Amino acid sequence: MDANVIKELQNGLNAAYINGSVAVNLAYKPAFVSNNPEEGKKVISSVEDELLRCDQFQISVAFITMGGVTPLLQTLKELEKKGVKGQILTTNYLNFSEPRALEKLNGLKNITLKMYDVEAAGNGLHTKGYIFKKEEIYRIIIGSSNMTSAALTVNKEWNTKLISTENGEVAEEIVEEFHNLWNSEYALPYDDFYEIYRERYNIIKHQREIAKCEEIPSLEKYRLKPNSMQERFIANLRKILEQGEERALLISATGTGKTFASAFAMRELGFKRVLFLVHRVTLAKQAKKSFEKVFGKKVTMGVVGAGFYEYEKEYVFATVETLNRDTHLFQYQPDTFDCIILDEAHHSSNNIYAKVINYFKPKLFLGMTATPDKRDDNQQGKNIYEIFHYQIAYEIRLQQAMEEDLLCPFHYFGISEIISLDDKMLQATKLTDAAFNQLTSDERVRHIIEQSEYYGYSGNRVKGLIFCSRVKECEELSKKFNELGYRTVTLSGNDNEDKRQEAFERLAMDEEDATEDRQPLDYIFSRDILNEGVDIVEVNQVIMLRPTQSPIVFIQQLGRGLRKAPGKEYVVILDFIGNYNNNFMIPVALSGDRSYNADVIRKYVISGNSTIPGASTVHFDEISKDKIFKSIDKIKGMKALIKESYISLKNRLGRIPFLYDFYENQEIDPLVIIREYKTYYAFMQVMEKDKYTNNLSEQEKLTLEYLSKTVLSGVRPDELAILSQLLHKDYIGITEFKTEYQKTFGFEISVAQVKEAIQVLQGHFVSKEAEYKKFCQIDILENDRSGMIRRVQSYADRLKHIQFYKQVEDIIKVGLTRYQEKYLPWKNIDSPFVLYEKYSRRDVSLLMNCGKDLSSVMYGMKRIDDDVFIFITYHKEESQDEKNYVAGKPDYADAFEDNLIFKWDSQIGKGLESSYMQDVLGATRKHLLVKKSDAETNFYYMGEFDVMEAKNAQKEDNRGRMQPITKVTMRMHHAVREDLLRYLQSNITA
Repeated sequence: MDANVIKELQNGLNAAYINGSVAVNLAYKPAFVSNNPEEGKKVISSVEDELLRCDQFQISVAFITMGGVTPLLQTLKELEKKGVKGQILTTNYLNFSEPRALEKLNGLKNITLKMYDVEAAGNGLHTKGYIFKKEEIYRIIIGSSNMTSAALTVNKEWNTKLISTENGEVAEEIVEEFHNLWNSEYALPYDDFYEIYRERYNIIKHQREIAKCEEIPSLEKYRLKPNSMQERFIANLRKILEQGEERALLISATGTGKTFASAFAMRELGFKRVLFLVHRVTLAKQAKKSFEKVFGKKVTMGVVGAGFYEYEKEYVFATVETLNRDTHLFQYQPDTFDCIILDEAHHSSNNIYAKVINYFKPKLFLGMTATPDKRDDNQQGKNIYEIFHYQIAYEIRLQQAMEEDLLCPFHYFGISEIISLDDKMLQATKLTDAAFNQLTSDERVRHIIEQSEYYGYSGNRVKGLIFCSRVKECEELSKKFNELGYRTVTLSGNDNEDKRQEAFERLAMDEEDATEDRQPLDYIFSRDILNEGVDIVEVNQVIMLRPTQSPIVFIQQLGRGLRKAPGKEYVVILDFIGNYNNNFMIPVALSGDRSYNADVIRKYVISGNSTIPGASTVHFDEISKDKIFKSIDKIKGMKALIKESYISLKNRLGRIPFLYDFYENQEIDPLVIIREYKTYYAFMQVMEKDKYTNNLSEQEKLTLEYLSKTVLSGVRPDELAILSQLLHKDYIGITEFKTEYQKTFGFEISVAQVKEAIQVLQGHFVSKEAEYKKFCQIDILENDRSGMIRRVQSYADRLKHIQFYKQVEDIIKVGLTRYQEKYLPWKNIDSPFVLYEKYSRRDVSLLMNCGKDLSSVMYGMKRIDDDVFIFITYHKEESQDEKNYVAGKPDYADAFEDNLIFKWDSQIGKGLESSYMQDVLGATRKHLLVKKSDAETNFYYMGEFDVMEAKNAQKEDNRGRMQPITKVTMRMHHAVREDLLRYLQSNITA
């Protein structure tokens, strides 16, 4: 065996069991494997990583369910293509393993499945072990995790990962034990056990269902209690009413129980007469059923609409279309109802709602919606927040709802679309025949069906929704599905309420309830009428066959499957991803991160599966990843996104927002706004033309531009702390400032650093003389030899201008908050850099106290005093002509060999004896910064490294001449975090 491998193993054992501070290659380090999404850790991620790098595997677990198999299906399909063979052993213990899961695994050509018969053996088999072999190395995860959804994603599970050579004693014993069990007379091949096991499983399952039916009918009402969202909502609503407010809004992700929340609130707040207003009678009936579960027979309830006219009931569930007509509206006095609840309240700005709202005078108007932000919110009278007086009783978005287990978990799969149409073609008013034929081709139908059958569903049969780009496409695809034996219908805006309700009921019904005249449906095809207001809790598969136009619509359609239902463990989401400009909105929607920071979006595509809350998982195939990355690299319409975010935030706050409001409300990243507009004031001039017309002087604008460019990011607090203290004082002593600084941030700042920060605030932090001539006029601080930090009088006068003062204060607030949340908690006292945070070359110049911005001369390598910085673009831009490489970017060899060793080629023409290489080798501290591609603006700080080896080599330049280079092997002081390494190494290029 390779001596280097043995050494890596020894180092890994040392770090794991003797000295944890030693930096080692994580691929050879034993580890604790558990579920903790906040730290980017899930057992399933570890299992997937090992599956993808092994050349054979064995798994022995007591229980296997579809919930455990489904999120691994994309990985297992990849292994099948590669021919990586696996053996999986499970048991018939408690008859818990699901036959469908066993059938799915057995259907993969590379997997052999056996079942250990614990009854015949007379002993239990509770093993939970995952054995992966690559060449001569075993990696074994062994502990408490079965192959079930909860065990792999959310349960408190304790596993350990062992690393061993094939000759290691512990590995030998584990593998021998597996082989003994596998070859035992009690380990039955699939064909021998499956039919009998499935029959027994179904009999027992049926018996359990019969037993459930014998429970006393009132048990559901007895057990019914508010969830965490509903409890907080009621408490907040009570406070709003106590403050004399008459309107309130509940913003709650689809499926989190808004209707039950309102029912509990009405009961707890003691409202005697209530009107529940909806836009379809189906929803009125559904809401009435929910209220009946909470109230029983304590209040009378009735429906008004679609032929029902139960006006006199205490709780009335009415359609707005009916109540909008005078005949029905005037059945009531304006003060008849104590509370009026508006379901899907984002429709309340419509004229049909306005008449009803303006007529009644209740004690409370309560609006409920999952999507308060609409594209017409900036129009007069359309702002939902304004309609409800900016009183948000509670807000819970998708991510939090998943964390609190309020929704059914989902397994999302981004799958490559096979059509070649782009957004523009699909959104055209009229499709060409060729384009329509692509959308409805037999090949595409086969592709959709293959994927839907492979990834499956939870439950006894598929109950799916399919979203298409246009109605005609829905109709043709539905027809072709039906010809292949599926039972499907199309619903559009032209269909009446009865037809819709009939389709929903057929989708939800079970096979045993089928009659000759009324068969269950497998799928409903729709363009967009199912986006909201549809409550088919049984939906277990959602298929998206259209481009994502906005995160709002994506979440609406995803949300159709997120309601919990008996017998539904999870919902499968299949998103067919084509060459669409807005593909970047998919990870935005899934992550809930509305900052539109391209680096954050990229990382989620690679690492989202290990960070998404709860039992849900996220997977993209390689082609889909590539399409999304290309979309991110050329995000179009960023200014439009910023404006949309601004309008949404302004509507929510009821006032003009500041940069800090964007940061606090997790809207678009303030740095993205500054990148597009240079200053927030310039952006305000675009958005609020009348209010921001030349209110600032040129000097004030220059000051804001310089501060936005230099200190807003918050990479260090020095300048921000000075600015903050001089907002209201003419001067502050350096000693006093140092004391305040230590008290605020917990570490000392030197006099030299203070003087450096003063220089920066005097406009010196620029790269060119022309820039300095521009920014030296900002006149913030003056040189003071008496140990004082003193502001210039003209700056003090400018701060009296309220518009300028607020903009400066806003920059300080954002910068300090970013520093305290993003950098301070992980700051190492010996280094100005935080491991794995992102920095620009300008940031490096600032943190290294260079006195000016050295970006323009800071390319692949820069020596600054005793420190050297190596800047790497991991995926190089390929040359488009006959050259070997794009000029200036020849370093194709730059790559992590593992999570500790990095191989680097010097700049071409720089041999070992060159001054260039002597700068690298002679530096006391050596730092590595890496970005994935040229599409990224900033670099991840990977930490310090030591040079293990540097040797002369040669490389051919673009003229065909051999030139000297130096090949360098670096060893990092810290093993690179796994999710970041996975992201950098993923084979996606700009």
